Amino acid sequence: MSLSGFEPKGLWKHFEKILSIPHCSGNEAQLGEYLLSFAKSKGLEAERDERGNIVIRVPASPGHEKAPVIVLQGHLDMVGEKNSDVVHDFFKDPIKVQVEGEWLTAVGTTLGADNGIGVAAGLAISEAEDLVHGPIEVLSTVDEEVGLTGAGELQPGFIKGMTLLNLDSEELGAAYIGCAGGGDTTIKLPVTLVDIPAGTKSYTLKVAGLRGGHSGIDIIEQRGNAIKILARILGCAMKTQPVHLAEIKGGNKRNAIPRESFAQLNVLETAVDELASLVEDEVEKIRAELGGREKDLAVTIKPSETAQAKVMDEKSQNTLIDFLIAIPHGVETMSYDIEGLVETSNNLATISTGGNEVTIGTSTRSSIKSALQALRDRISATSRLAGAEAVENDPYPGWAPDLDSNILKVVQKVHKDLFGKDPEMKAIHAGLECGIIGEKYPGIDMVSFGPWIEHPHSPEERVNISSVETFWKLLVAVLEELA
Repeated sequence: MSLSGFEPKGLWKHFEKILSIPHCSGNEAQLGEYLLSFAKSKGLEAERDERGNIVIRVPASPGHEKAPVIVLQGHLDMVGEKNSDVVHDFFKDPIKVQVEGEWLTAVGTTLGADNGIGVAAGLAISEAEDLVHGPIEVLSTVDEEVGLTGAGELQPGFIKGMTLLNLDSEELGAAYIGCAGGGDTTIKLPVTLVDIPAGTKSYTLKVAGLRGGHSGIDIIEQRGNAIKILARILGCAMKTQPVHLAEIKGGNKRNAIPRESFAQLNVLETAVDELASLVEDEVEKIRAELGGREKDLAVTIKPSETAQAKVMDEKSQNTLIDFLIAIPHGVETMSYDIEGLVETSNNLATISTGGNEVTIGTSTRSSIKSALQALRDRISATSRLAGAEAVENDPYPGWAPDLDSNILKVVQKVHKDLFGKDPEMKAIHAGLECGIIGEKYPGIDMVSFGPWIEHPHSPEERVNISSVETFWKLLVAVLEELA
């Protein structure tokens, strides 16, 4: 469908183009080429660094050449998540969209409004001839969704501006002034494989229908984790049934709560009905515990189409399931200083088997650096107890609020002038690139705002259409005030 009827037309024009270009994390080169060709067509100076980050330099509107340089910042990559029954290749297929009431959403996949709307806004500002603004640098980074690594490799001098508007927030009417830091851990658990026991048959136990979502923003909602649910069901079954685990897999992205998982296992053909009944009973308990949070939870056990050659021995299997039950997931602590803000959390994000090893991925977040490391240490300790190796990546920093920020005061003034009320000042339990950019460019003054986007990092992702126009009005007015 065409987005040409939406306002502002320039922003939606670029977002429609972005939808047509595959750009998941690690695959942003083609979208980067679009930005560079756009800049060239408009006679704008543009530069791409070795990492793939791009800056487009936009001259001031006439009479405002001496105004401070303002950086408009977003990220090129999106999270590629889809429902299992949807045929979509994120490496080559465009995102298909549809309108549902006041919302634009994708058809069975993530939409990429996070952060395609922000990138599109920067491009639209760059070519608009009827706006008032000082010199602008449109900074588009890569690999934000997999650890903010593009911003982490920005070099001194790549941008000149020391005032930055981050366009990667997802709550209309809010000015974000702080964010959590975070880090990932990869756990390698060795397992011993043995021959499949005689008299058994291969089955697939699958958990599906969960909402998933952003592992920072949505973690407070205590949505179901497909890996945790699968481990609980297997643990329950193993107490009374001779279950032999061959393969386990779940989750796709470190920063998405896992929506689906499955285990391939062998059981005695005479015990299948009893196992199915046991699974059903446990699922009903889990469904009751989740309440209305996960109305579409579905757990099935069906004969496998393909059988594995080996299964785990009893010790390996017990260790793995115990570990998955023990490893923390969800909210660890709430902030004492900011009501309603998650301070520290962990996402048990991914699991897969390969050879004599099970690989497990977690993503940990906290607004307190020491608390972040303490929870990562706990994950490593739990791993060691299980005989596994835990490898931590370098954490990315949080962004400490600055209530005396000049750009914050400008956004507050403009917001009140436009809409008759102050924006809510908030911090977010997610990683914004402001934390890293603040380390790279000491003293840079930053604030983050955006349109109304719900359920990023899941196929439920959607953007409120009218909120994009409101966001645009605020952005344009802030730039004019700064000029």
